[in-house]
Amino acid sequence: MFTSIGQNNLENQLDELVRSFVQEKLETIMKEEMNQFFEENPELKNYKNGSYGRQLDTKYGRIQDLQVPRDRENAFQTQVFQPYQRYEQWLGETIITMYQKGMSTREIGNFLERILGHAYAPGTISNITDVVMEDIRAWQERSLQKRYAVLYLDGTYLKLRRDDVANEVVYVVIGVTEDGYREILGFYVGGQESSLGWEEVLSDIYRRGCEEVLLGIFDGLPGLEEAMKAIYPKADVQRCVVHKVRNTLNKVRQKDRSAISEDMKAIYQSNSNDEAEKQLDAFCETWQKKYPKIARSWREDFNVLTTFLNYPSSIRPMIYTTNIIERTMKEFKKRLKTMNSLPSEEAVEKVIYMVSDECNTKWSTRKLRGFKEASPELHAMFEERYGSQTESEEGK
Repeated sequence: MFTSIGQNNLENQLDELVRSFVQEKLETIMKEEMNQFFEENPELKNYKNGSYGRQLDTKYGRIQDLQVPRDRENAFQTQVFQPYQRYEQWLGETIITMYQKGMSTREIGNFLERILGHAYAPGTISNITDVVMEDIRAWQERSLQKRYAVLYLDGTYLKLRRDDVANEVVYVVIGVTEDGYREILGFYVGGQESSLGWEEVLSDIYRRGCEEVLLGIFDGLPGLEEAMKAIYPKADVQRCVVHKVRNTLNKVRQKDRSAISEDMKAIYQSNSNDEAEKQLDAFCETWQKKYPKIARSWREDFNVLTTFLNYPSSIRPMIYTTNIIERTMKEFKKRLKTMNSLPSEEAVEKVIYMVSDECNTKWSTRKLRGFKEASPELHAMFEERYGSQTESEEGK
């Protein structure tokens, strides 16, 4: 017990020594700033006027009585901190980073209490993270490139508190350029996923400059294909094959799953549409009697399941499924899972934005596999559908 108490006392003394040292250095810097201020402004009829004490939270703990120099006219402002700032910039950045990583405001408050020796209320922490809201609004209105070879569309649900807690959707759009660079183009929070909602999302993407698209990829939400065609009538649509396969396997008996899986694979691993159609005929012939609804469903969806076969073979593994956007959605959920429910739409936007910005920064230097080889063919497809960049500009 004595050793533990002695150790704590020693640690406290060391902490106090460090804070005293930091305080002394900060006060020295501010005095030098004041001297420099008067040297650079000799024409001012102004004088030094002592100092005033204030608190400042630093990474070394709270300095209770930092002495800040002042002048009679209150013209001098130190660069050590901003007016009314009660913490160094590092603290705001740390809070935002922790929030971005999925920590709740209460968890952040508990962490800071251990570091600084006193608590920050969750509301205060939320206010600090509000500095990103201006960045979010600018990001949501930023201009987009004119051409994206692929748009991935997906929505995910989370618990959002308004008057009460309910599941609401976050719509997300990822674009891929003809050179293979990914970018989260936008996210949209609120309501229930619907084809009308997606049409509004795509209208906004178009408004911000994304006017020419070759292919839209998504799962089987009814009406989404029509919403895509309403905004991008020249674009192809690809239904996610992996979703279709999963849904099919869920409807068949366990003993048939392996055989049906192999027969479905023969369809979507074909080298051409003609070959895929022959494999579809074989699939239906084998399973029509035992599973008529499944056979009919594959026939009805065949065209939107095999669109990717019209595209360069090097990128087909990237475009027959929504895996790319699903991985991103998992990252959103991972960051949000520590929060049982989000207290506001703005709280959702903060987390989604910071993850999106992180992803876009990471992706900006990484091409998707296969697009380098496919780029000339994709460019030719753009020219065939939309004309050259110059022609499409002149036609506007």
